[in-house]
Amino acid sequence: MQQLLQISRLIDAFNEWVGRLTYWLVLLMIAIGTWNVAGRYIGYFVGQNLSSNAFIEGQWYLFDLVFLLGAAYALRHDEHVRVDVFHKSWSPKWKALADLIGTVLFLIPFCLMVIYFSWGTILNSWAIREMSPDPGGLPRYPIKSMIIVSFVLLILQGISQGIKNWAIFTGYLTPQEEHHDAGL
Repeated sequence: MQQLLQISRLIDAFNEWVGRLTYWLVLLMIAIGTWNVAGRYIGYFVGQNLSSNAFIEGQWYLFDLVFLLGAAYALRHDEHVRVDVFHKSWSPKWKALADLIGTVLFLIPFCLMVIYFSWGTILNSWAIREMSPDPGGLPRYPIKSMIIVSFVLLILQGISQGIKNWAIFTGYLTPQEEHHDAGL
């Protein structure tokens, strides 16, 4: 079990790093969004467009990255939406079992389905080097690839959560120890 928990810690550390990188993408997205708005109004007064489709799409792409890369980070910190009608009153052992079952039966199969069904579209996008239909727009194929990256990160984090939940359920790890590890 100790080896599995070490793998879990490595996955957690990697997704923690990706999540912290995502913080900076939020700031960059806000800066580009601010420029898009300011550039439009300042450009109106000076008679020249100071923004572009590339900046607008760049802001959209950064939002996509924040959403896609932040998903595994949110799972790691248990920040996903949960219907706590029953879950909140259960003991830590039964919460861990419910989370483990949810991960194995729903999260991982869903992620695998998304990867499977998006794979062909993403490969086609790369094959044709898909570009934005807007003048001066950005390439679409790199951002579409992030769908696969995101769901692979979610699968990895699901595996990590599953390991920790199994350790809690079997009594090898306490919920307090698991939360202590989450601080990294």
